[in-house]
Amino acid sequence: MELKGWVRTSLIDYPDHIATVLFTGGCNFRCPMCHNADLVLRPGEMETLAEDEVWRFLARREGLVDGVVITGGEPTLQADLPRFVRQLRETGLDVKLDTNGYHPDVLETLLDAGVLDLVALDVKAPPEKYPLLCGLPHVDVTRVERSIALLGESGVTYELRTTVVPGLLDADDVEAIARWIAGAEQYTLQQFRALNTLDPALETATPYPIAKLQAMAERARTWVSHTAVRGG
Repeated sequence: MELKGWVRTSLIDYPDHIATVLFTGGCNFRCPMCHNADLVLRPGEMETLAEDEVWRFLARREGLVDGVVITGGEPTLQADLPRFVRQLRETGLDVKLDTNGYHPDVLETLLDAGVLDLVALDVKAPPEKYPLLCGLPHVDVTRVERSIALLGESGVTYELRTTVVPGLLDADDVEAIARWIAGAEQYTLQQFRALNTLDPALETATPYPIAKLQAMAERARTWVSHTAVRGG
């Protein structure tokens, strides 16, 4: 595994778990609001963590750390991901995967193997705005749709989440996303953070007030009854 970052102990990244968070290098998107620019643009310039060090840490924290979050970057680009997740599960740890859903084949492999306990999939925008929010000229949104469908059929706990970027997404966009993913298990609106964004222009953007996000969530609940707001 090409591991490029590590938060050894987290109480916020995996609900109801004391987790360790591992960041993989590289991504297939160029989302302007991304605050992990080095992982996306310059993973080769970052030190690669020794996987053995992770296993030693987890062995020392046995009984204390009970979950692992694999995030990025985009973890499904890693050829070793299925093997790595399987090993984590064999140690008795719960595994949460963060993904953009653009590799449904990889997600399907993991779901079929029964090695994931929680999946957080980022729904960047309504379909017509996906290229803008992904920073790419062309995006095949049917790949994201397939990943969402796989999660809905899997029986695995999951959440779909959108970072609500001021100037790029508004209340109508959020409702359009909710309509697109109608019937999802959980939808979460995330507060935008104007910090080290891939597009430097967004570092001066003012996040939506929390009351505005809550109003957006209320509209979204017409389509996804379990819609929440995170951040603020």
